[in-house]
Amino acid sequence: MRLVVCVDRDDDLGRKAGVEGPVVGRTAVLDAALRLGTADPEDADTNAMLAAVRLLDEIRKVGDEAEVVVLTGSPKVGVLSDRRVAEQFDRVLVQIPAQSAHLVSDGAEDEYLFPILASRVRIDGVHRVFIRQSASLESTYYTLVRALKDPKLRAKTVLPFALVMLTLGIAAAGGVIWYGVIGLLILLGIYLIFWTFDIDEAVIDSIRSASTDIRQGSVAFGFGIIAIIVVGIGFLQGYNAYIGHPSDEPLARVLDFGLAGLIWWLVGSEVWESGRAVRRYFIRGRIPRSYGIATISIIGIGSVSYGLLYLIQYLEAFTGPTQLPVIAVTLMAGVALILGAGALQQYIKTRGTAPGAERLPS
Repeated sequence: MRLVVCVDRDDDLGRKAGVEGPVVGRTAVLDAALRLGTADPEDADTNAMLAAVRLLDEIRKVGDEAEVVVLTGSPKVGVLSDRRVAEQFDRVLVQIPAQSAHLVSDGAEDEYLFPILASRVRIDGVHRVFIRQSASLESTYYTLVRALKDPKLRAKTVLPFALVMLTLGIAAAGGVIWYGVIGLLILLGIYLIFWTFDIDEAVIDSIRSASTDIRQGSVAFGFGIIAIIVVGIGFLQGYNAYIGHPSDEPLARVLDFGLAGLIWWLVGSEVWESGRAVRRYFIRGRIPRSYGIATISIIGIGSVSYGLLYLIQYLEAFTGPTQLPVIAVTLMAGVALILGAGALQQYIKTRGTAPGAERLPS
């Protein structure tokens, strides 16, 4: 049995046509393509689904047994969408025990999911669908205008320009243009970090989790409040160290700010992870293995952070040379803990996904 797999990573099918994945079978896929094409005739996923049906017919013509399936992700492309695609593909493989698959894609974004599919069945080929369009200037203009109506693309392209104009405009109005440039660099740096590591998804998930904890009276919400208070105390301690530093050297003050607040931030992180572990304990009756890994990682990150702060102090001659051995040991211990936590997580993941092995609790 072969599968022809079409992936809608950003779930246009669900958002625009109200069709939930996975969509299995030639008739169901054609119906889904018709509904999406009616809702948005310009969506390329319609062509990809029709191309998948065409490939299915070609495979069946040579006498091979095959079926077509459409997998959908999430409008927030990233970890969440890829997880949904993987879960849907697992459900399809339970229903249809295929030995190989063909991936039909309308762009490079969907092909990022190739490793997820290839880890479950053999991939015999990837078929890219190209849409023919007019090359005239007017057509290009309207194509760009329509593309910018997509919320996902707009958030990635328009938002940075909006931040630039807003920050510089406010700074120019206040006559502090250089402060505006500094603030702009900080904002763009934070934005790029959030975008690169999908931190916004983690923040949204945390807010939803906190909302659920409040409604259900979960003990994890109390831990979260304590963690926020502890982190706030860390910033207060760092501020006190900054303004109370005897030196006028800005770097020395910033280093003291970090050294004074770092232990509180680490404790706050540990309290947060403890709350999550307690919640999982009440649900599953056991402490998750990820709690130990998170604790080791927090200690390792703390050691590396302290080592780097003390190393900068040493390089800037704020401390004597006697601190160098301690700095080296702290850095090496922190790196070893971080690498050990990563290796342990990989080991647990490998055991949990090994054939015939019991799934380990996370």
